[in-house]
Amino acid sequence: MNIGEAAKASGVSAKMIRYYESTGLIPTAGRTGVGYRVYSDTEVQMLRFIRRSRDLGFPVEKIEELLALWRDRSRHSADVKRLAQEQIEGLQRKIIEMQAMKETLQHLADACCGDMRPDCPILVDLGSGPNSIKDHALTRFGQ
Repeated sequence: MNIGEAAKASGVSAKMIRYYESTGLIPTAGRTGVGYRVYSDTEVQMLRFIRRSRDLGFPVEKIEELLALWRDRSRHSADVKRLAQEQIEGLQRKIIEMQAMKETLQHLADACCGDMRPDCPILVDLGSGPNSIKDHALTRFGQ
């Protein structure tokens, strides 16, 4: 199938398919006599794998590892599980950080009168520089 059909079948845009090819994440597609890319069912399945991995937040470097394990029939499932556990831990850290950001913004929004006066604690806080929300979150949630 051509790149448009592969994109539709995999849920990965043609632009991203070309990017994944250029970085070596997927093999370079075969070409027709006039130079159009041609993708097999196996390559589309690989693109679906990448898409699902991205949907779960895996960075490209980890997707490379997952793809290598996926292709390796002598793999150990423990290696796959380790990557999944690392991703879960990373997501948990992000959740904690985002919760702290939400709480900080909620505190600032609650402190702002939202009236016709120019005074605004939100702008004062933003102008004061970084307050290490990440450090606050990690301390607050016992990390």
